[in-house]
Amino acid sequence: MNPQPPAPTCVRHPDRPTGLACSRCGRPACPECLQPAAVGQHCVDCVREGQRGTRQVRTVAGAVAGKTPVPYVTYALIALNVLVYAITAFQSRNLVDNAQGGTNFFTSRLFYDWVLVPAMVSNGDWIRVLGSGFLHYGPIHLALNMFALWIIGRSLEPPLGRLRFLAIYLVSLIAGAAACMVFQGPLEATAGASGAVYGLFGAVTVLLLRLRQNANQMFILIGINLFISFSIPHLSIAGHLGGLVAGTLAALGLLFLPERLGAKTQEAARSIGWASIAAIGLIAVVIIAVRAITLT
Repeated sequence: MNPQPPAPTCVRHPDRPTGLACSRCGRPACPECLQPAAVGQHCVDCVREGQRGTRQVRTVAGAVAGKTPVPYVTYALIALNVLVYAITAFQSRNLVDNAQGGTNFFTSRLFYDWVLVPAMVSNGDWIRVLGSGFLHYGPIHLALNMFALWIIGRSLEPPLGRLRFLAIYLVSLIAGAAACMVFQGPLEATAGASGAVYGLFGAVTVLLLRLRQNANQMFILIGINLFISFSIPHLSIAGHLGGLVAGTLAALGLLFLPERLGAKTQEAARSIGWASIAAIGLIAVVIIAVRAITLT
């Protein structure tokens, strides 16, 4: 009598005899290593290979679509702004008047070092271009900007993707600083994230238009905020407008320009979008540099 051949074992678990096999590759596999498929059942390796060969679904901005991701960049920016405010309040020993701290102007060393003053930027203090966007004059100024960032960021970051969202935020911030450099006095001090937030306003509006959704609420919101900017003294109108224009143009380049240029692939579209954002940022940096040279 011939001995019965041994039962096949799972390719991933040699100690497990099995009578099952992958309907794609034919290799034996235990129930733990098999997943239901449209036809039969596939082993773990075949499932992974199929996933690699499947094109990922992406949003109109090029971000990977799927479940809504947590807007970590938005929360990180809010945390950073709050942290900077806490430092200035601690240094000035004044929670409400963190910039001046009483009778002395800029008793917070960090506020003094980062606040945007065109004449100081022309002396080489370029850290002020970025740093000023994380400073705020008092808790109300901070709360208004952070509330707007929280509302807009949660809606805009998922469809754009974290890196594109951060890039548009920073480009808008730099462009707002560039506008302040050009249109404000050499010794006029400016601070706040408003330029970056206005840039996000513009980006959300462009996104709604790209998705063919009603953008009237954003137009009204932008109009109200611009009216407030022109009505209340000492607000940086130039910074607000500079950020708004930059964020809008960057979003237009990201969401509309690839189609206009006839991008054939997702990779080409993403490259055009990134190039558009980089171009807006470069223009803003050049404007700041030219203005700084003229002030020396």
